[in-house]
Amino acid sequence: MDLTIALDRYDRHVPFFTDPVTLPGGVTLKPLEVGESKPNRHGQDRHGRMLHHLEFDIAEMSLASYIMALSRDPALPLVGIPVFPRRLFSMSQMYVNARTGIETPRDLVGKRVGIHAFQVTLSVLAKGDLKLEYGVPWEEIRWVTMNPENVPISFRKGVSVERMPAGADIGEMLMAGEIDALFSPQPRQSMLTGTDRVRRLFPDSRAEEKRYFDKYAFWPIMHLLVAKRAVIDKAPTLPAALIGAWEQAKARAYAFYDDSNYALLAWTRLAFEEERRLLGPDPWHSGLARNRKNLDQFIGYCHDQGLIETPLPVEAMFHPMTHGT
Repeated sequence: MDLTIALDRYDRHVPFFTDPVTLPGGVTLKPLEVGESKPNRHGQDRHGRMLHHLEFDIAEMSLASYIMALSRDPALPLVGIPVFPRRLFSMSQMYVNARTGIETPRDLVGKRVGIHAFQVTLSVLAKGDLKLEYGVPWEEIRWVTMNPENVPISFRKGVSVERMPAGADIGEMLMAGEIDALFSPQPRQSMLTGTDRVRRLFPDSRAEEKRYFDKYAFWPIMHLLVAKRAVIDKAPTLPAALIGAWEQAKARAYAFYDDSNYALLAWTRLAFEEERRLLGPDPWHSGLARNRKNLDQFIGYCHDQGLIETPLPVEAMFHPMTHGT
């Protein structure tokens, strides 16, 4: 049985694209390079295409969108696999206009802050971290979104959310002072020309993120793998096999860095060694047990932000076969 798997081409996914992956039971994975916010070989909008149209058999999926969709429909025709191919700390993704006088998280109160969408996982994480870590209520910030919401949401009374003008570039809006800050999982290309006008909120964001990691002992999850429930019904060993396949691909990706000149970056090997010293030998944990605290905290963020009515138990997100992982 051939199954499509829609992924972005991160280094930990490269082995899926370079060598055929055959799983127990005669299952062969057909990898499709599908982007989320920018086109790849097979297009973009991976999350929407999987969530709304079941276009792939297996796909990398937004953690927040999946939690929201599952909370609205417990019989969702998708099931989660506790593999987490994208992780980000929020602090280094917070950019401010250098001329607005924003020096601390508290200075964001009352300001206009751009985000991709209210429910994008990085947006949810950043809003939650602001409140939990810095005592800054996300409700007291005026949010400006780039994109429509993937899962419909009704905002609570008093929450300020507006769409940016059609045709605008949110990076240019930040440089011009039309918004005061931007939380984005990647810097906008337009911002890269205005380095004197844009800076990170935290001058030493790596130190701030290391403090967060030391406190919580996890690197926050952005994406998980999901599969069609009908596919799992036909191949009940698939959840465990997918965890194994991803772990093998990850091990091969780690081995890339044995070559000090593997990447375009001049000090790749030094950065690799530094990360291991700071975060340990493998912060990319799969399975439920080692990610429970991370997931519980994020589900709490979703509930606090009105994205779900009732917090989900973590087990509800994943196939029963994976509950012991």
